[in-house]
Amino acid sequence: MSTVPSRIRSRTKWRPAAAALAAALALGGVNAAPVQAETAVTTPSDHVDPLIGSSGGGNTFPGATAPFGMMSWSPTSTRGDQTNTGAANGYDYNTTRLRGFALTHVNGAGCHPGAAGDVPIFPHTGDVTSSPTADTADAVYASNFSHADESATPGRYKLDLANGATTDFAATTRTAIGTIGFPSGKPANLLFRTSNSLNGSEDAETRIDVADRKVTGSVLTGAFCGRRANGGTPNNNRKTYYRLYFSAQFDQPFTGNGTWKDATLQPGGTYQTGGEGYLTGADRLGKGSGGYVMFAPGAQVTMKIGISYVSQEGAERNLQDEQPSGTTVDGVAAATRAAWDTRLGRIQIAGGTTDQRKIFYTSLYHSLQQPNVISDTDGRYRGMDQVAHDVEPGQTAQYSNFSGWDQYRAQIQLLALLEPKVAGDFAQSLYNFAKQNGGVWDRWVHISGATHVMTGDPSAVTLATFYAMGVRNFDYNGAFASLYDQATVPHADGLSDAGCPGQCVGQRPNLAQYMQSKYSANDVCHCWGGAAETLEASVADHSLAQWATALGRTTEAALMSDRAGWWKNVYNPATGYMQARNLDGSWVGGFTPSTQTGFAQGSAAAYTWMVPHDVAGLAAVMGGKSTAAGRLDDFFHDINGNWLVRGGGALKYDPTNEPDIHAPWIYNELGKPWKTQETVRQIVDTVYTTGPSGLPGNDDLGTMSAWYVWAALGLFPHKPGSGDMILSTPLFPSATVTNADGVVLTVNGIGSGKYIQSVTKGGTAHTDWKVASGFIQSGGTLDVTLSSTPTDWAVVNPLANMALKQPATGSAPCSTSEGPEKAVNGSMTGGSSDKFCSLATSKWLQVDLGSSRPLYKVVVKHAAMGGESSSLNTKAFTIKTSTDGTTWTTVATVTDNTAATTVHAVSATARYVRIEVTTPTQTTNQAARIYELEVY
Repeated sequence: MSTVPSRIRSRTKWRPAAAALAAALALGGVNAAPVQAETAVTTPSDHVDPLIGSSGGGNTFPGATAPFGMMSWSPTSTRGDQTNTGAANGYDYNTTRLRGFALTHVNGAGCHPGAAGDVPIFPHTGDVTSSPTADTADAVYASNFSHADESATPGRYKLDLANGATTDFAATTRTAIGTIGFPSGKPANLLFRTSNSLNGSEDAETRIDVADRKVTGSVLTGAFCGRRANGGTPNNNRKTYYRLYFSAQFDQPFTGNGTWKDATLQPGGTYQTGGEGYLTGADRLGKGSGGYVMFAPGAQVTMKIGISYVSQEGAERNLQDEQPSGTTVDGVAAATRAAWDTRLGRIQIAGGTTDQRKIFYTSLYHSLQQPNVISDTDGRYRGMDQVAHDVEPGQTAQYSNFSGWDQYRAQIQLLALLEPKVAGDFAQSLYNFAKQNGGVWDRWVHISGATHVMTGDPSAVTLATFYAMGVRNFDYNGAFASLYDQATVPHADGLSDAGCPGQCVGQRPNLAQYMQSKYSANDVCHCWGGAAETLEASVADHSLAQWATALGRTTEAALMSDRAGWWKNVYNPATGYMQARNLDGSWVGGFTPSTQTGFAQGSAAAYTWMVPHDVAGLAAVMGGKSTAAGRLDDFFHDINGNWLVRGGGALKYDPTNEPDIHAPWIYNELGKPWKTQETVRQIVDTVYTTGPSGLPGNDDLGTMSAWYVWAALGLFPHKPGSGDMILSTPLFPSATVTNADGVVLTVNGIGSGKYIQSVTKGGTAHTDWKVASGFIQSGGTLDVTLSSTPTDWAVVNPLANMALKQPATGSAPCSTSEGPEKAVNGSMTGGSSDKFCSLATSKWLQVDLGSSRPLYKVVVKHAAMGGESSSLNTKAFTIKTSTDGTTWTTVATVTDNTAATTVHAVSATARYVRIEVTTPTQTTNQAARIYELEVY
């Protein structure tokens, strides 16, 4: 989910330009750097930078956390508003003032404020003379800091504050341990801002046990998306849905203590309650409660803290179980870093530049931060019914934080590949929640709450995909039956507008109308947008159809398979775009391709490509694969053929949000796999970078990061509900995936270039642009030979040479036996005379294809192909195309050529192709020699 606004520009038609084509034939920018093929990564955590994505809208957090951890110790920054923060997850790289270190976070959430950020804890080196809640501008009880005093590594976070305090913390799954150093000669206070979660709180309580040197308490909160909840309507849908308990223990005695509530400070107080509410700004300022403890000036304090969503006893038990006697910061940091190395080491890459390795392993790190454990060490967790439950038999842990609309497109497939046991436990967790929620599966689950954020039915897609990828450790029969029931039996929630547009409560909004009309009517849909809902439902139903087939449920499979095609009912052939419809069948008026009416966080232009399960069907309604590919060209380029993959307005590809992130891979199914290869590499090389702004947009619980991991491997999920993978060019010379079950699959990139020359799978030639799910489930090796120029690899029906024996004309030939027809006869068996040769001042050769046709490459065979000296190969020439034989467009310009055969990428529709020779040879010989001119 992204909050980046779409920019609207007029639609322009993309046309090839010489510069763009020359770039298409060159190596990609980042990948062109020298590789280090002899080295392989052995400690991947060394290559992780948690600060990537912490600015520029990435909404990542840099603090200490374990893989899938419940605990995440990370700063809450402030810009002078106690009810707001620097970014959705509390931390923005460019905001260098903080009011505490919070215990919980969600990676890359797309709304501000996002979620969690519970119990900020602040080391204050001044006297506590007033209520910290009364410090509404964070002018007193906050501190600046410098990035020079910051260190973020997997599992550990250190930060020294400008007020003189130092912090060094490491995290286990459910706990943290750290040292807080206070400067000598100054007061040493530690503030527990218990009620100050990112979105506020309904209630909070703080207890101080001076004798046992403990601070305990809890916060009752929720309200995901804060001020954006329910479209911004005050308090409506800003609901409470979890309580976080904490227990903090210290190795140093307290020299004083106190509590506060709202503006009232109670020195010496040991217990206080009070929440902030869920509003923002003046409506929330000055509200809330907390407590503080004092230490001796100059104290070096070790704090151990455990959390639980079940009970205070659970927090204590988690702390005891995960931090036994003798636990140290260094010990926890080392153990958690080792745990990260195990998880990150599921993929071992060799070669690549330093930056490529850093981007790759940081992306993998962000991908594996979720789902998050919410059960205690004893297996207890708080359910969606707000009752404590035990995990199911065979289930290791209960997981939560499911950004379904985002994650189903890339992150959940990576989870299934690398951590199938976690994926199965996660699937069971979602099913557990649904059973506790009246059978309804929520599309955005946070802790034990159904937030309803976004649109569609991503749970159906997610669990079907898990099953297709071989995940079996969950009740898949029960889960399928539940999801099928929700997809076919209308539920009262589906007729409610509560939470709309962004958080509509229905899993399948207005299902009865949908099943009758076979599309979601925009005027009565009770959803974010009727067109988007129809497209999402089609994807979900396709996924259920695949799952039903695998389970042998033929009746359900047939029904869902039919419904998977209902996306066609929101494709308007008159406009050529997806478009919302009303209940009476009319198209919603005021349509332009840039409209977001009927869609969710995206334009009609972006959503038109959102049919990943039926690309062939989409191409057919567009007028054929060639037409669809041309429109896709326009989607990724400006009018001059320059790349527009960083976000070029509402009519272009948007890498910051999910609806179109699969679009670069569609070329494979349109018969032009080399365009998938060059487009994916362009995004990999230019959109993802190092540094705080290294992500294109909200990471959305690892979705954008997972996209990069797949792209770098040269693989991508083919379609929802499937375990098949689409192929593209691998970034690294070698990548070996060893999942948690020991399945090994390897992708080797042989040579250099961004195009695929050939592929072997297990030593056998592989000419398909995808690999079946067995490759993921059983393992194997793909050897991918690379090329610097486009090739015919995996073109389903390779095109014939359209120039063969077509009418050809040219400049005056060297002799009557060396006329233009010799260059299009498909033969060189006649020796050195079986060519076109010309000594004219202006040397040219032209072929008439008979009618205008889509072109993708021109091949020129020069002197050495006919047995002559390579020094006679054409040195410099241009290739032009025309629809009428009068107006010409240059599509390739070549200089300093020495090759006997040259291949030139073309993206044009033309009847005539012409080669104009400017420098015939590398010698003084002035005869142009073209043995064959081939056009495809």
